[in-house]
Amino acid sequence: MRKYKMKCVSGFLSIVIALFISSTGAEDVVVYGQVGETVTLPRSKWGSERVLVQWFFGMDTQPLITRNSHGRETIDPVWKDRLSLSKTDFSLIINNIRLEDFKSFKCELKDFMPQTTTSVTFRLFRVSVQPVSPLLAGKNLNLKCDIEEIFKGTQRRWLSPQKQDLNEDKRAQIRNDGSLTVMSVTGQDHGEWTCVVTYQGREAYANTPVTVIDLSPAHPQPIYTSVSSLSLLHLPCFFSIPPPLSWSDSQEKSIQGGRWTFTPSPVAGSLTGVFQTLANLSLGPPLAWVVNQKRGLDVSALQKTNLNLSLSKKGVTEGDRGEYTCAVEFQRGDTLKRSMRVEVLQVFSSPAPVAFVGQEVNLTCTLGHPLTSDLKVKWIPPRQSSLLALGSDPDSAHLTIPEARDINGGRWRCELWRNKTKLTSVEITLKIERVPMDVWLLVTICGAAVIFVLLLILTVILNRRHRQRVTMPRRGKRRICRCKDPQPKGFYRN
Repeated sequence: MRKYKMKCVSGFLSIVIALFISSTGAEDVVVYGQVGETVTLPRSKWGSERVLVQWFFGMDTQPLITRNSHGRETIDPVWKDRLSLSKTDFSLIINNIRLEDFKSFKCELKDFMPQTTTSVTFRLFRVSVQPVSPLLAGKNLNLKCDIEEIFKGTQRRWLSPQKQDLNEDKRAQIRNDGSLTVMSVTGQDHGEWTCVVTYQGREAYANTPVTVIDLSPAHPQPIYTSVSSLSLLHLPCFFSIPPPLSWSDSQEKSIQGGRWTFTPSPVAGSLTGVFQTLANLSLGPPLAWVVNQKRGLDVSALQKTNLNLSLSKKGVTEGDRGEYTCAVEFQRGDTLKRSMRVEVLQVFSSPAPVAFVGQEVNLTCTLGHPLTSDLKVKWIPPRQSSLLALGSDPDSAHLTIPEARDINGGRWRCELWRNKTKLTSVEITLKIERVPMDVWLLVTICGAAVIFVLLLILTVILNRRHRQRVTMPRRGKRRICRCKDPQPKGFYRN
């Protein structure tokens, strides 16, 4: 009897709850969606395990989709490819939303234990973002998030392609009408921008693709290479237009020309190098570089793809140090530029690469200017040699061999490092030779000749002095007065 009363009470409560939900369901639930995207009309679980679920569209009396109490689903053939029910609750998932779908949807639930019915009506409103044409880097991006109908408490915010909230971006200006302005876009701004609509504790998303035409990212650090006939200097410059975009997208901006320029690093005693134009872009057709200076430049990359404006050069010298700039000119005076600095590592010895045993040898590894604090060099001696035996600092740009020996000869390598990254290296072959016998013989002969000449000169000088003495007339002898009565010196009277 008690169990029967409990069932009656629970049944009565279920009916009351159902009536309450039906009465509160008179106010439609607002849901925002975007054409071509997917939206979910949320309907949580309700009732027992045996519930009949029916979804209706607009004023239609025939359901779009039905799931009976045993879990079997029936879908209207017109909606078959675009509708599905959630596996965890009674929510309706609509794929590839069409413009005509922005109407009302009604969800009816019938529970057979006990027999109760509830329904909720959803109003699907459109949120959209007007697409924009491709932008050149450096231009401003303007977007606007439009909502078909705005309800109290509805808010809008923007996310960048990196899913960063634009409220934290100093370049962004967000207005109350949902419009957005981003100043001076770069290639990092290429991608899908998202307008997030917050309403009634839920969120809706409207996406729009933004294409930014830009050159390859600039090098944050210089390009390091070394003096060698085998070194390859690659100067990257290409349009960072990802698929499915192509060269025609950038051609819409009317390319007027382009050029590669070079400013050499200042040499000792001068403040700056002489500005040089390496190549000019010929619009053709076909598009091609016209090389102005014969510096061994390879421009074949442009022939393979119109998006690659890179240059390369085989065989690097210290004259390749400097700043290189790739520039592409568009209509209305717009220009895209990428500059990169090339540092060339060089090693030389004093005296020349050939030294004699016992001679002091100085090795210098340099970029043409003093190294910055974040750079250091490492010397790698030949296998048979040792830096410890030399007593020199292996991390110094200058290395001294106090007395060259045979074991110091061979290939010396200087490596340039930044923290734990090796940037480049350069080698020099040092020859240590003994003084040959011919040289000693020549030194002996020269020494004997010098001694002979000195003796000859001394002989001539002595002989001349002897002759002078012989030919010089003899002076008479002094006569000495001998007095009978000699007196002391003085004055006397007669």
